[in-house]
Amino acid sequence: MPVLPGAEPYRHEGGEVGVLLCHGFTGSPQSLRPWAEYLAARGLTVSLPLLPGHGTRWQDMQLTTWHDWYAEVDRELRELTARCERVFVMGLSMGGALTLRLAARHGDAVSGIVLVNPGNKVHGLAAYALPVVRHLVPSTKGIASDIARDGVTEVGYDRVPLHAAHSLRRFFQVVDAELPQVTQPVLLLHSPQDHVVPPADSARVLSRVSSTDVKEVLLEQSWHVATLDHDAERIFEESWAFVTRLAPELVGENAGKTEKGSASGG
Repeated sequence: MPVLPGAEPYRHEGGEVGVLLCHGFTGSPQSLRPWAEYLAARGLTVSLPLLPGHGTRWQDMQLTTWHDWYAEVDRELRELTARCERVFVMGLSMGGALTLRLAARHGDAVSGIVLVNPGNKVHGLAAYALPVVRHLVPSTKGIASDIARDGVTEVGYDRVPLHAAHSLRRFFQVVDAELPQVTQPVLLLHSPQDHVVPPADSARVLSRVSSTDVKEVLLEQSWHVATLDHDAERIFEESWAFVTRLAPELVGENAGKTEKGSASGG
């Protein structure tokens, strides 16, 4: 199936500091593209992959599981660590959960993580019905475009495939158990008014990680897809400040510099 317009992966060849960006469940790289371009414009090497089953049609996602999504970002991280001296991982929603697992599993290979409205649990009675209902009903209404800003939409599915949702629930359980293994510096930004992931998920993450360098930022003007919302610039600026604080010796010489023609959408 062809990739939806705007959902293409993004890569930029920059300096010795790399950033891996992870998009959310049923979403696409479009939700993080402005963030990726902001960091690329400051000389960083950026990778924003399209997760398997995403960016085409929801039926394709039915055939994938969390193992496929995680394997993709794990591969991208390994490529970045081979290319760059320092690597940071950042993610939105389920992408935040992917980020946390990469941090837990890869240790010192990840210099720091940035989480935006990270998912930690599938809430409500529906979560307990998923193991059975997914065999009876293929999908339910979508969760894309939870954005307060007028006229802005997210390129994502209008349906949630339930086999994939069941796998997401299992993945959240895996990640939650591994949170104490996360020791890297953490920047967590979350929206008090989020109609997809409740603030309780961010609180759970902060209470479980072992990191001592932790900063929490409230995104008062945004809903779930905050990277496309009113607080987007703040997310970009806070993440850049986070990187420059932790890798000052590497970003200074590359700040504001880009390699012409190095950015691509494929």
